[in-house]
Amino acid sequence: MIRVTLRQMEYFDALAQTLHFGRAAELMGVSQPALSSQVAEMEERLGCMLFDRSGRVVRMTGEAEELRPRIERILAEVREMEAAMHRDRLAMAGRFRLGIIPTVAPFLLPAILPELKRRHPSLLIEIREAVTAALVEETSAGRLDGFIAALPLDFPSIAAQELFRDRFFLAVPAADPHLVAPPVAPESAVLERLMLLEDGHCMRDQALAVCGRVRPATMTSYRATSLTTLLQMVSHGLGVTLLPEMALEPAQGLRGVRVLPFIEPAPSRTVCLAWRRNGPRQGECLELAGLIRAIHGGAPAPAPGADAEMPMPS
Repeated sequence: MIRVTLRQMEYFDALAQTLHFGRAAELMGVSQPALSSQVAEMEERLGCMLFDRSGRVVRMTGEAEELRPRIERILAEVREMEAAMHRDRLAMAGRFRLGIIPTVAPFLLPAILPELKRRHPSLLIEIREAVTAALVEETSAGRLDGFIAALPLDFPSIAAQELFRDRFFLAVPAADPHLVAPPVAPESAVLERLMLLEDGHCMRDQALAVCGRVRPATMTSYRATSLTTLLQMVSHGLGVTLLPEMALEPAQGLRGVRVLPFIEPAPSRTVCLAWRRNGPRQGECLELAGLIRAIHGGAPAPAPGADAEMPMPS
């Protein structure tokens, strides 16, 4: 009889996600030799190679690709069972895998993680930073327990709750004070110099929506992967970029950048916490949402028994 252990399946899953033995071992909190030996033993018990280690990059074999969805289902069921067991004993305890989009992570996480640790010392938060589409896929597959992103989220498998409104500002080069006078209108010609994040970032779509009738032409051959990169480019006079309110303080401290408001009503995004619809961690997600709102100064959490989900815009 083939006896593949739960631990081996967890190591397989970590390696399938990272395709790197060192990062997979770090993710699982074990040494690289320990993870490697367990994966090798799993391959021996199954009688097939699961990962091709012959090149500089680790690759999954066809057998591993076929096996992966089955292992994900098994691990998801085990995690749901564990969550159901400790949900009645202690709210927000154990491992919680939280995804978050890159344009929120560096500004929100420093505020919420210390408070989470203080209130729930038995909670182990694992952070996964990625674009919205990847977070939705991983949450639907059970690899994440919840994620923080921006609305709308029009996915049948995902439920969400609003956290706060995040207004947009315009970051312009400080060396060109006559570039545009505040407040900035959505049809302002300065938006033709708007620099965008690469495809896949929801803030790219939000930036294009802010532009109104103006079509950005600057840096059409370049797509930044982070807001920090865009701000550095603004500071060197290469264009302008959209700036979320939560990034105001670090941006205003950046030499060479001037931050301007938009005409009211200012454009904005709505940040939310999302999870798998009817998933086992809904109670913890609602508690986390309430904590984030309290820290951020947003609306209070809904009363017990209130509708936990908000309608997803179409």
